[in-house]
Amino acid sequence: MNQASLRATVALLLGTTAGPAAAYDLENWPVHYTFGDGTDVGLTGVYRYDVNAFSDDRRADGSHAFEDSHTNRRKELGLTLKKKGVYEAIIDYEYQGKSWLDTNVRVQSKPFLGTDIGAFRFGYSKTPVSFEGVTGTKATSFLELALPAQAIFEGRRTGIDWQFEHPAYIVNLGYYWGQDLLGDNDGTTLGGRIAWTPRKAEGDVIHLGFSASREDRDGTTDGRGVHHDPSVRLSTPPETGLTPVRLVDTGSLSKADRVDRSGLEALWITGPWSVQGELLRADVSRFGGNPDFQASGGYVFGSWVLTGESRPYSGGNVGNIKPKGKWGAWELLLRYSELDLNDGPVRGGKEHDWTLGANWYLTQHFKFQANYIQATSDKGNLSLDPRIFELRAQIQF
Repeated sequence: MNQASLRATVALLLGTTAGPAAAYDLENWPVHYTFGDGTDVGLTGVYRYDVNAFSDDRRADGSHAFEDSHTNRRKELGLTLKKKGVYEAIIDYEYQGKSWLDTNVRVQSKPFLGTDIGAFRFGYSKTPVSFEGVTGTKATSFLELALPAQAIFEGRRTGIDWQFEHPAYIVNLGYYWGQDLLGDNDGTTLGGRIAWTPRKAEGDVIHLGFSASREDRDGTTDGRGVHHDPSVRLSTPPETGLTPVRLVDTGSLSKADRVDRSGLEALWITGPWSVQGELLRADVSRFGGNPDFQASGGYVFGSWVLTGESRPYSGGNVGNIKPKGKWGAWELLLRYSELDLNDGPVRGGKEHDWTLGANWYLTQHFKFQANYIQATSDKGNLSLDPRIFELRAQIQF
């Protein structure tokens, strides 16, 4: 998308606020059809265009570590088939990154067994460790996940999981095997998440959870018949998505046959105010005389919805704010995050970021975000403290 096209698109989106009739039309997109028996066929999608600008990023030789960028961040399209209370299936692909997203079938137990013992999901889905990681992609509060979530969250795997929701708690267990849908990450993972939810009414939520997983990694054999031992790499950019530069990075940890991940998570919502945070840890077990490695980090952020709406919560996750007024909903946020990738002889570095965020939910389909990040890093003789300004325009359905 060139600049002229982008300006035209933004002008079109802003023009939708011209009157209540236009806003009403935009709230009723014909992206699904429901049959008489309740079976629903639909499309789901996300389009994002991001702008990243960097400052205070000069290296010792005077060169800049980062390059300003603006481009498509996400082009996602999926097909869904579901019947409320019975089953739901999805096939979802992200064309910008050329990667598969959720591709699975989820079946409720009650219609088949006569009693509710939870829901069973088969296919490709997210692993359970990291509250931010398992949050729906289109519903992220900031442009990018916090430092520890980006580095430690395992991502999606193929397998089976079970979730049971009670008024006071949620339990999720999963077993994942083989490669992901891109043919990478051989091995198996067993993981689970449990959360105590004594309050989960609209605008009144308390969520306290714990998650853990064990990933057993397998070696691979290439096309020439050469075996490669399993390895692990933990790294992350400074909470920005349009750069390959990592301020903290362990490099490849060779002969790493197991990764144990764990997390503590908390969420409190009261009216237009909310606080969310988590602590994450990854323990990498290595063989062949290589030392084990441990990474840790955490984040906390606060949110205030100026227009009075509350962050929605269901099924153990948060969603996008649904605006009530014709001018949409406005949200201000502040996040602190940190990540430590130093352990023994591995000096992956330390980083902490402060992020100031603002979100405008124009309608349930249009979302605009702005982040200002002050990053501080220390990795051996390389210390960079860049300032980053980010913008995003998002269309979702």
